Amino acid sequence: MNYKIDKSNTTAVYLQLYKQIRDDIVSGVYVYNSRLPSKRTLAEECGVSMITVEHAYLLLCDEGYVESRERSGYFVSFRKNDGFQTSERVGFKRIESMSTDISGTQEFPFSVLTKTMRRVMTDYGENILERSPNAGCVEFRDAICRYLARSRGIHVELEQIIIGSGSEYLYSLIIELLGRKKRYAIESPSYHKIEQVYQAADVEYEMLPLGRDGIVSNALWGSEADVLHITPYRSFPSGVIASATKRYEYLRWAGMGRRYIIEDDFESEFSVSTKPEDTLVSCDLHDNVIYMNTFSRTISPSLRVGYMVLPKTLVPQFEEKLGFYSCTVPTYIQYVLAALIENGDFERHINRVRRKKRKELS
Repeated sequence: MNYKIDKSNTTAVYLQLYKQIRDDIVSGVYVYNSRLPSKRTLAEECGVSMITVEHAYLLLCDEGYVESRERSGYFVSFRKNDGFQTSERVGFKRIESMSTDISGTQEFPFSVLTKTMRRVMTDYGENILERSPNAGCVEFRDAICRYLARSRGIHVELEQIIIGSGSEYLYSLIIELLGRKKRYAIESPSYHKIEQVYQAADVEYEMLPLGRDGIVSNALWGSEADVLHITPYRSFPSGVIASATKRYEYLRWAGMGRRYIIEDDFESEFSVSTKPEDTLVSCDLHDNVIYMNTFSRTISPSLRVGYMVLPKTLVPQFEEKLGFYSCTVPTYIQYVLAALIENGDFERHINRVRRKKRKELS
C-alpha cells in the first residue's frame, strides 16, 4: 500500500482514500474476492483515523466495488472483465427507502430562485431578450462544464454541451444524430416516455430485462442493438441501481463495435451516498457515451431544461446535421440557471436535500 493523503487538499480525506483504493480495484491491484487491509492497518499506514477508513470502505460498498463480510472484513466484489457474473440474478433489488415518484421536485427555495431572477434581470438588462446561440448560451454551458468537473469528475469542453427543453426533446435529437437505421435498446421496465419517444420516431428498439444490478448480461450480449439507452442510477420504476461491475460491463459492450451508450443520469445528484455514483462517461475510454441530465428534479419541472454531453467525435457531426436547430430554452432561463450554479446556490440545495435524505434513513 502506498496511499498518500494530502491534508491540505480541499477534498475530504476519506474521499482521497476512496479514490485511490477504487483505482487499485479497477486496475487489478486488488482482484475479485481478495481481502482489503483491515481498517486499523490502513489507518496506521495512512496516518488517519479508523472512522475515516470506515467511511471510505462504506462508500466503496455503496458503489459495488467491495462488500462487507461479518467478522471477516471487506472483500472486492468488482469484476471488470466478467460480463456474466450476475446473469442469473433476475429479481429486482428495489431501493425501498427512496421514493420512485419522478413527478415532484425537491423543494428548491423559491426565495433564492426569485432573488436570482431579479439579479439576472438587473445584471443582463435587455440582453435577456436576445436570441440564444443554437447549442445554448456560452455562460450556461460554461457553468455546466465547471459543475460537472468539480462534482461528478466529468471533464468536457464547452462545445460538447447541448442545451434543450427537457429529456424528451434531447432523446429526439439523439435519434436524428445517430440515425433512424440504428437499432436501440432500453431497459425493461423503463420510464414509459423513453419507449414512447422511440415509438414516435419509428425506429427499431428492443427491451432488455433488468436484473438485481442492471441489465441481465445474457440479454445485453445477445442484443443486436447499436445504441444502449440506460438509467444506471435508480432506474424507474424498478429502483435498480447499476453496480460498478455492471457499469464497466456496459462500457465493454459499447467498446466492441461502433456502438453508443446514452447515459440518462436523471436525479443522481440526490443519491443518499456520501458522494454521487460514478458516471459511465467519466470512465469512458472509447468516446462513445452520450451523457444526459436535466434540472427538472433539482430545480423545477416547469423550467423544462436539460442538457447532453456529446462525445468529441460526434460534435462535428452534430454541427453539420443539426446545428441549424434553434435552442429551445429561453436565454433568460439559461442565465438564471448559470447564476444559480456559479454562486453555489444550486449545489447548496443538492447537499441540503442529500443530508435530509440521509437523516430520514438513519
